[in-house]
Amino acid sequence: MKNFVLIGAGGYIAPRHLKAIRETGNNLLAALDKHDSVGILDSYFPHADFFTEFERFDRHVEKLRRGGQPIDYVTVCSPNYLHDAHARFGLRVGADVICEKPVVLNPWNVDALMEIEKETRHNVYTLLQLRLHPTMQELKNNILDNAGNKKHEVDLRYITARGNWYRSSWKGDVHKSGGIVTNIGIHFFDLLLWLFGELVYSQTEYVKEQSASGILELEKANIRWFLSTDEHDLSRQAKTANKKSERILVLNGQNIPFGDGFEDLHTAAYQQILAGAGIGLVEAKKSIQLTQQIRNAVKG
Repeated sequence: MKNFVLIGAGGYIAPRHLKAIRETGNNLLAALDKHDSVGILDSYFPHADFFTEFERFDRHVEKLRRGGQPIDYVTVCSPNYLHDAHARFGLRVGADVICEKPVVLNPWNVDALMEIEKETRHNVYTLLQLRLHPTMQELKNNILDNAGNKKHEVDLRYITARGNWYRSSWKGDVHKSGGIVTNIGIHFFDLLLWLFGELVYSQTEYVKEQSASGILELEKANIRWFLSTDEHDLSRQAKTANKKSERILVLNGQNIPFGDGFEDLHTAAYQQILAGAGIGLVEAKKSIQLTQQIRNAVKG
């Protein structure tokens, strides 16, 4: 059994991490969030200590370490702009780090974390779990890896409706979230790079507050992509079915269904990390580099 602490227990994504920690047979010793609406802890680890101040949390972790109860993993679910600092904290207390996407906002932040990895001999892993989606694994193993040098034609659309609160929160601040391309799109850009190879060319058509669009050429594919948090961009079928999100991947004119099953992938990602095969900083840097390039390509 491994000992975990978690930063960002009050956030939207924290329950998936709590579930993954429990389902992989591990223990949560302590959690941190500046907000105290964390009753979700009772459903998973009711005996975990909880803190609203980082300084007290830091002191508690050090007390555990010196008392013979070291932390094996620090899970980071805090807002994107804090991931870098919280990952460094995890490394410096002698733990490995499991960090929500995006692990950082800029590629140079990855380079700095890599240096601390070398110094501490611990690792930072990130959650880019779409690679574990059964449809995507089948696509990579049975179709793409056997296609030789064929250039595929791909259309990716991801619409996930967000209310007015979204733009008023840290997620609506491009300096804190990375904007729609990074906060919403990082999973999908990582998936495209994993499936179709290295970047050859990128053209950004526009990046706005609620939507973005562009063209990519990767080693094995020409791709048109579109991201949106505007409910008006949902298809008529999605609206009729009262759906708030829509994922569409068209490969060579064929629709590849992968709209469901995303919620169950965190545990699989944890299992992979605990087995020593998680997605580390070298792999994570590719999509971070691409999203940083896209969001800075045009303004407006």
